[in-house]
Amino acid sequence: MSTPPPVAPLLTAEDLYAIPDDDRRYELVDGRLVVSEPPGWWHGALATRITVALDGYVTPRGLGIVVGEAGYVLRRAPDTVRGPDVSFVRADRLPPRGRAHRFYEGAADLVVEIVSPGDRAGELARKVAGYLAAGTALVWVVYPEIRTVVAHRPDGTARVHGEDDTLDGGEVLPGFAVRVAELVPELPDAPPDGA
Repeated sequence: MSTPPPVAPLLTAEDLYAIPDDDRRYELVDGRLVVSEPPGWWHGALATRITVALDGYVTPRGLGIVVGEAGYVLRRAPDTVRGPDVSFVRADRLPPRGRAHRFYEGAADLVVEIVSPGDRAGELARKVAGYLAAGTALVWVVYPEIRTVVAHRPDGTARVHGEDDTLDGGEVLPGFAVRVAELVPELPDAPPDGA
């Protein structure tokens, strides 16, 4: 009779927070470490563009905080910690000063996930479902290749916004609106050699 392989112990959000910085991105799903490489250059450019657009609306109105790649503890025992590309937390839900340097306990009000070429549809669907189940009110999934944003809500509805459509903040950010083409422009061409 063979002995089953040892099972790695489940990690906590605190264990994840203690991992030394390196070139990888880590998340925790049901206590198991998920490792991914850093996003590509265009992915990072889009995350910055979306962060700037949201922050330009949120900050002058004192609505809360817009952040990039912050960790959110979506569930405990076993712990799930996700780090969306961009997120927004309302002012009345900001963490106390003593917790601001740790992962946020709970879900963001708005989450933005930018799809990379290697992302699998099933994993993306699990991420969206996990955010919504934890209390996120609006999840934008950005598809850069086709310049489309799908807005997911807790009631199970999802609305597809093409490049000519206007994306709005719904009840999460009333009054916020931007054309998808402005938020997700075409990837610029490199200049010709010698230019």
